[in-house]
Amino acid sequence: MDLQPTAVATAAPASPQARPPARPSVAKSWLKAIELTARIEQTPGRLLADVIADHAAATPHRPAIVSSQEALSYADLSARIAHYARWAMAIGLAKGDTVALLMPNRPDYLAAWLGITRVGGVVALINTQLVGASLAHCIDTAQSTHIIVARDLADAFDGARPHLTTSPRLWRHGGAQTDESIEPALAAARPAARTPDDVTIDDLALLIYTSGTTGLPKAARVTHRRVMSWAGWFAGLIDAVPDDRMYNCLPMYHSVGGVVAPCSLLMAGGAVVIAEKFSASRFWDEIVRWDCTLFQYIGELCRYLLQAPASPRDTQHRLRLVCGNGLRGDVWDAFQARFAIPRILEFYAATEGNFSLYNVEGERGAIGRIPSFLAHRFPAAIVKFDIATGTPLRDADGRCIRCAPGDAGEAIGRIGEADDRGGRFEGYTSAAESDKKVLRDVFAPGDAWFRTGDLMLQDAKGFFRFVDRIGDTFRWKGENVAASEVADAIAACPGVIDGSVYGVAVPHADGRAGMAALVVADDFDLAGLHRHLADRLPAFARPVFLRLRRTLEITGTFKQKKQELIDQGFDPAVVDDPLYVAAAGAYAPLDPDHYARIQAGDLRL
Repeated sequence: MDLQPTAVATAAPASPQARPPARPSVAKSWLKAIELTARIEQTPGRLLADVIADHAAATPHRPAIVSSQEALSYADLSARIAHYARWAMAIGLAKGDTVALLMPNRPDYLAAWLGITRVGGVVALINTQLVGASLAHCIDTAQSTHIIVARDLADAFDGARPHLTTSPRLWRHGGAQTDESIEPALAAARPAARTPDDVTIDDLALLIYTSGTTGLPKAARVTHRRVMSWAGWFAGLIDAVPDDRMYNCLPMYHSVGGVVAPCSLLMAGGAVVIAEKFSASRFWDEIVRWDCTLFQYIGELCRYLLQAPASPRDTQHRLRLVCGNGLRGDVWDAFQARFAIPRILEFYAATEGNFSLYNVEGERGAIGRIPSFLAHRFPAAIVKFDIATGTPLRDADGRCIRCAPGDAGEAIGRIGEADDRGGRFEGYTSAAESDKKVLRDVFAPGDAWFRTGDLMLQDAKGFFRFVDRIGDTFRWKGENVAASEVADAIAACPGVIDGSVYGVAVPHADGRAGMAALVVADDFDLAGLHRHLADRLPAFARPVFLRLRRTLEITGTFKQKKQELIDQGFDPAVVDDPLYVAAAGAYAPLDPDHYARIQAGDLRL
């Protein structure tokens, strides 16, 4: 069968005045999401590949995937999914066997995992930024029998090979044809006697890895039910329709970029515009070029767009909504105003988490809420947390203590029984890692709740608001310091381009002292920063140490990499960047003499 896509029409950019019409109310958005997800349980043998096949039968020439490399209609995409399914059966892939996928963002990424999982295989979505031992760790964790490696990442895989303890069969994707090339095998694959009818939503589909910001990544187990649920909830809440186009520049090895963004549009019969990677300078050009009506963000992406020079393209788009998680309150208004964004849908979720929050109402700075009519399906709570011990507080009876409105604590979600429609925790490939995320005997003997690892509070309206990651909050001078709160205060200071806040160990002192690594403009005023923070933060929360950097490293999912900064601390012998210490109402250079005195216990600086 021909593997080449047919021609797919791409709409010409519309004028900025021709914005899509207003969409249904908040209540109708929830009802649409509930309706779409209810169908999942009614037809447990119907997977996302089947949804796409139905679209292909009804509207074969409608665009499904658009990219600068190629465009696929629904007929093309369904055919390519079928090729990967037949290939998986032809090589003898048994139900539950794992194929690792190491490939940049491109249409075949979706086709590969949709096809392989349709016949019972499990696909491990491997982080394309990893190299060496870290890359080998993820491949080994998946216990893959096969691995598909794109030409662009062949060198990275070859560098990881000496570290592998497993021996997956290599299939090369793209480039010169060799005995290891997958294209001839895809073209030669024919329908097999075995049918995929026994694959249901209860079966494992994907392994998606945590970012590994504080250690080696863990592989979260994602069933077909989870894939379908993510697609259904988001298709409903963003009111996706066939005429929509979602711009997706997020890494497809991640749950949002690889499942939520594309699958919600494919569920609705719309089109996904795949960019190989995020580029602040090209972002709005591509939004306009592909006539996108939606885009998905994550982490600090919106902040980076705000930092880019202004351009006429900033508002020459037809976007009706942007959706994502991690849009901080200090960025929200400026981002929406500068880029003329009609609506923002912020949400909170974790790949392995058992509940989600959606801010359908557009409440500034909130990560969402759980409507009363869904509380029974997604029971969540916020419990008091002890930063010093790293565990939730317990009362005299050994039970966790619910936080009052406005008080910060750890967010948890009740783990349901096997037949519950909500509250499922599918865990990791490691049983030990899975067990670490479960909190037991929380409010009653024998109950179990999923630990998010995130500090939140619930306001008077019932909206959840993110406070900090538990690992990022630290204690100093007997007080809890939320790194995110300090980072927000610093970001508002003139001349600060980017910043990362964390706690560092100081000899002869309890807790950890605050430190900030900053990227600043040429006209940055160090004395002005000290005054700025004195007006906005209590003394214990103001950073004791500063480090000025050219750039700050981030993960592929736009999260700051803090662990290396924490490990290096404030030692001038280790850190090449300019260092400063709070001293007598100002920030003074931290030289080796100052450092030696601090090491000796003199914190009067």
